[in-house]
Amino acid sequence: MKRLHVYISGRVQGVFFRAETQRAATGINLTGWVRNVPDGRVEAVFEGEDTNVDKMLAWCHHGPPAARVQEVIVNEKAYTGEFNKFSINY
Repeated sequence: MKRLHVYISGRVQGVFFRAETQRAATGINLTGWVRNVPDGRVEAVFEGEDTNVDKMLAWCHHGPPAARVQEVIVNEKAYTGEFNKFSINY
């Protein structure tokens, strides 16, 4: 099991990035959360099976069709199992 904390920058707000992240993460049985950051980035935490977390990270490098991802900063953390679903935080 794996946990990643990521920051995604570029044109990632106002393009359904959070909703599509939730859809994609839920579709591969990940838990965690996603939110917009005041500086224009999107921040997310993903937990789940290693291969699924890696798939989600790959998705973050392009995001939904209207997004233009410039950078993804990744921090691997210790898996905690603290989440029971994937949510959008405000």
